Amino acid sequence: MKRQILLTVLAAFWTASLGGSAHAAQTESRHFTPQERKEIVQIVSQALKKDPQILSDAIQSLRQQATEEMQERGLKAVKAHYSALEAAPPYAVKGNPQGKVTVIEFLDPRCGYCRHMMPVLDKFLKRHPDVKLIEKLVPVLGPASLLDVQAIFAAAMQNHYEQMRLALMKETAKSDQGKIETLAKEQGLDLEKFRKDMKGPAVKALIAINVGQAQAIGLDGTPTFIFGQAAVIPGAISLDQLDQILEKVR
Repeated sequence: MKRQILLTVLAAFWTASLGGSAHAAQTESRHFTPQERKEIVQIVSQALKKDPQILSDAIQSLRQQATEEMQERGLKAVKAHYSALEAAPPYAVKGNPQGKVTVIEFLDPRCGYCRHMMPVLDKFLKRHPDVKLIEKLVPVLGPASLLDVQAIFAAAMQNHYEQMRLALMKETAKSDQGKIETLAKEQGLDLEKFRKDMKGPAVKALIAINVGQAQAIGLDGTPTFIFGQAAVIPGAISLDQLDQILEKVR
């Protein structure tokens, strides 16, 4: 019990001292006078000498609290923008288009973790035929990512979204216009139209919509998964974890 009290005090004191949330800082300023702060430092110092693990536990507690707060904010934003988030062109929908559960994935074609998730998601969709997966491409990793996203959306205008997405996400070398046009030619696309569409207003609008939605929900990286209006999960996760989250939100 005493150790738990020390953990709580240390976490609150440290959060305020290091510029934590406004709420935490306000709480600290109401309850800790300069003399009390001095006494807390002495108590914590003595406790750390006896049990150094307290520091590690306090850091873990702060990280967990920050993660929970971030997910709570993200979920609130998702609920506010959900009608826009679940809107998607048919080519960006995988699994069951009429699925009872909608999962939205924000991904960057150049993102290694997103690429890692490709076979995992394929297995997940096979396991759960009632799931609708919506892909939201966002170029967060710089010019090469932007070029890939432009190419995928331009290919979509010739009904080759999936073919171009798979080809580029399997490509390990950095993309350039020449390599992308070679892929387009191999896929039998109208090259002149493809070039024009890559830089055209329709593709720009599609990218702007996805980027705007990512900003609206406070996207912190790719991949990020949204399970209906029930959970926001950042980062690559295992097939078993996907299954567990799905069961919780059904």
